[in-house]
Amino acid sequence: MTSTTKVPFLDLVTPHQELKAELMQVVEKALGNAGFIGGPMVEDFEREFAKFCDTKYCVGVNSGTDALRFAFMAADVKPGEIIVTVSHTFIATTEAISQVGAHIAFVDINEQTYTMDPEKLREYLETRCEFDKTRGKLIEKASKRVVSAIVPVHLYGQTADMDPILDLASKYNLIVIEDACQAHGAEYFSGKEGVWKKAGTMGRAAAFSFYPGKNLGACGEAGAITTNDQEMAKRMKMIRDHGQAKKYYHDIEGYNGRLDSIQAGWLSVKLRHLAKWNESRRNLAHRYHELLTKVKDSVVIPVEASWTKGVYHLYVVRVQDREALQASLLEAGIGTGIHYPIPLHQQKAYEHLGHKAGDFPVTERIAREIVSLPMFPQLLYTQQDEVVSRVKDFLAATVVATR
Repeated sequence: MTSTTKVPFLDLVTPHQELKAELMQVVEKALGNAGFIGGPMVEDFEREFAKFCDTKYCVGVNSGTDALRFAFMAADVKPGEIIVTVSHTFIATTEAISQVGAHIAFVDINEQTYTMDPEKLREYLETRCEFDKTRGKLIEKASKRVVSAIVPVHLYGQTADMDPILDLASKYNLIVIEDACQAHGAEYFSGKEGVWKKAGTMGRAAAFSFYPGKNLGACGEAGAITTNDQEMAKRMKMIRDHGQAKKYYHDIEGYNGRLDSIQAGWLSVKLRHLAKWNESRRNLAHRYHELLTKVKDSVVIPVEASWTKGVYHLYVVRVQDREALQASLLEAGIGTGIHYPIPLHQQKAYEHLGHKAGDFPVTERIAREIVSLPMFPQLLYTQQDEVVSRVKDFLAATVVATR
């Protein structure tokens, strides 16, 4: 029997209905002045988001993918160089690397946080590479290529462990570009400096996505880059607009990666609610923790490391038979997701990298077990109770079936 209780994995209707009047005012403003590309609404949002992130500059672009790509270009990553990242992320992370002509090197993740494991990064840099003192460059031994940058991915709304990553980057003269596409408002406690820092403030630059399902989502495609580097910000603004220093004066070749003014206006409206929405996600996540405590031997709940204040873009658990759990929840009218079922190093698109099963054991293991439960700011406690009840029923039935 299918339950009449319906719990969507994500609700994008309710917040837009609640903000409809404000969102439509943005449209009317754009229709009234025909300012559809760039202009004051984009500049206002850039200023507001930079302030939210505690950075000096924000450059609005048309997607999180372009945000990463333009950040690499502005940081002067050269074709043929290596950028180190993780395989447990959305493909946009690595697409941006390839699109600037760079090469991808993967390292494994931490089994508790699912973000880049600093020790695995250290192992790669110190055993598979050597530092050329005369050039001041780190060289990968096998390929003889220069290693130029690291991209830690702040995943599921939790930051990577940045202090040791930044220490390694400093030691080997590497650029750090944060992939903060799932971490709007997340914070990291730097033990080295004794302060909390926002995602997007710790590397040379950081990329954000405003895909509709993100904590701060546009009503279409949009992205942004944050940085404290004035020259980088200036260069990224040129790159996004066909390399123009001013209209029809092209100092470099660029891209058409501009942010639409209507999207920027909508993002400004939503940004005013983001802190409240993030706190709601945190409260719901902690309530999930409490409700699932009694079955923690059968389900692995997210670990919020002591050095992070997560914003729970997703609430990801691990179970042994996630396909069966998904089917059981679907039968009860409960939506779920998987982020991400196949690690990038095992995707057909990256067969040419020559990786084999077992190269990144933690990534491969968790990819078989992860499942994302409903998580959005408007999720009701009654809906959450239903989700947990169904999860517990499934786990209890699984135990009985295996006896």
